[in-house]
Amino acid sequence: MNWIDLTSEEEYRLIKEKSNKRPQVIFKHSTRCSISSMAKHRLEKAFAPGEMDFYHLDILKHRNLSNQIASDLEVWHESPQIIVIKNEVSVYDESHSGIRMEYITEHAELN
Repeated sequence: MNWIDLTSEEEYRLIKEKSNKRPQVIFKHSTRCSISSMAKHRLEKAFAPGEMDFYHLDILKHRNLSNQIASDLEVWHESPQIIVIKNEVSVYDESHSGIRMEYITEHAELN
């Protein structure tokens, strides 16, 4: 898994633009939460399709950005949380034990 750190509004804007060409995935992660660490580890052990980009958002450092993304994409803010973006909208979001690579791939319509 090759995580790309998401730290700014400008990076988020570029992610939305890139979603018009290929699915983009944002993982909202809390470094203080064992469930979040478990979900991150589970994703890192799975095969990550090359047709998507995977972003890591540390919600403790970037809470305002996390809230902005939730509002903009009209998803409830959770942590841990995975959001799949295609054509500048969220096509899938899930949290906690529901975060699985096979679900991400399915909703990104890569199968």
